Amino acid sequence: MNLFRNLLFWIALALLGALVAQVLVQDQGYVLVRYGGYDYEMTLVGALLGGLAAAFVLWLAWKLLSLPFVAFRRHRKKQARARLTEGLLAVEQGHWARAEKSLVQAAQSDDVAAIAQLAASRAARERGDLAQARQYIEPLAAGHPATHAVAVAELARAEGRHADALAALDQPAAQPLAPRGLLLRAETLAALGRAGEAYGLLGALRQQQVLAPERLTALEAQWAEAGLREAADANVLADRWEALPKPLKSDAGAVAAYAERAAALRWDDAAAKSIESALDARWDESLAALYGRLPVPQDRSRLDARRANAERWLQARPASPALLVALARIAMAQGQWAQAEGYLHRAVAQGAGSEAWEELGHGFATAGDEARARQSYVNALRATRGETVNELPGRDLRQKISDQAAVEERDEHGVPRLRG
Repeated sequence: MNLFRNLLFWIALALLGALVAQVLVQDQGYVLVRYGGYDYEMTLVGALLGGLAAAFVLWLAWKLLSLPFVAFRRHRKKQARARLTEGLLAVEQGHWARAEKSLVQAAQSDDVAAIAQLAASRAARERGDLAQARQYIEPLAAGHPATHAVAVAELARAEGRHADALAALDQPAAQPLAPRGLLLRAETLAALGRAGEAYGLLGALRQQQVLAPERLTALEAQWAEAGLREAADANVLADRWEALPKPLKSDAGAVAAYAERAAALRWDDAAAKSIESALDARWDESLAALYGRLPVPQDRSRLDARRANAERWLQARPASPALLVALARIAMAQGQWAQAEGYLHRAVAQGAGSEAWEELGHGFATAGDEARARQSYVNALRATRGETVNELPGRDLRQKISDQAAVEERDEHGVPRLRG
């Protein structure tokens, strides 16, 4: 189609030229120019050719006269680019003072001024002169407001002024934010304790491909956990939990954050169920420990259900110290100190450390055994410091061997079971 249009244009132009030539051949016209007492006579064709020749001479003279200025401008641009290159290399190599000198000189050229000022600001920031860094980026406010906002926000965050950083990024002149600005805004929101809002920006960050997928996945888990802990009330907590993708609902950090916040808001059942679902999907010692630290439910049937779940898990993981401590706490809540003591001794044998010793101290104190309670508390303190603990009096060799027994037998289905 373009070829056909071009062909029509040239045909029409040729016809027009032929028509003009025909007219001029028939009547070449007459031109009289009277200037300074002289008369100049010529044909119309001659006048047109003379005018074209005069215009060409004037154009050529202008080009010759402006040539030195053009050459000078090109030389300055070349120099500015060379200084910019030298300054950027110096920044990458850590020569901050040398980088600033080259970049300040490069910034005198409008073509590279913006990038030179940004790089100079970075060099000043790296050597600790934040005031000078702010001066370098100030000229960007007029011509590059979005770039200026990001640079100001980075400096504010470097000084710990997160509120000022967010204010700079939220200025109307800075919108829409570039990918770097969007990431900076999300990080600033998280630093201000507004991780729930930062989590809401993850979709835009993925779309902009501002970070590697692995890094975004890590930020998603981090901000999801922080957002759950920041939930002001039960409705916000529930909304944020429901909005999480399925993999995060079995992530130890997110589940722990939800369970602890739910327990603080008196949602004990929701807290327990979230941990149960997560442990059924993927085992985690920290969640097992948290399961035992949840508030004791008033309804005894719920406490019995918790113990049933813990005992079911223990069949598959009899050497789990966190689970043994959790079971001990549940047994103590049920008033079964003898069973709780057995679980705690097994937990100590499996490396539970100070937590198990402290629970032993609580149990012995409740049972009225002050000597072993004191020794248990001492052992808890020594375990915290990494020191050697002392054996409790009154436990024979058979009991100690039983404590040390881990998984040495499996049934016909390959499921671990306890000896004895």
